Amino acid sequence: MRKEYDFSKGKRGAVIPAPGKTRVTIMLDNNVIEAFRVKAESIGTGYQTLINAALREVILGTHEKPLTVTTLRRVLREELRTG
Repeated sequence: MRKEYDFSKGKRGAVIPAPGKTRVTIMLDNNVIEAFRVKAESIGTGYQTLINAALREVILGTHEKPLTVTTLRRVLREELRTG
């Protein structure tokens, strides 16, 4: 290895850009980041990958919507009628 290297023409950042990706800075709550990190570690992937997937689900409308009281009542009425 050389004792001295010339980095005068070097550029900061990733050596190979990721196609279809853009680097952004975003402020997220600490507990949100920690939750994604814990989940990512348990399944063996990166937390940023999980955040990206969660945002994509919301945009595409494929995320699970929370069960509301109104929906629960409607389902129960339908099931009681058919049961």
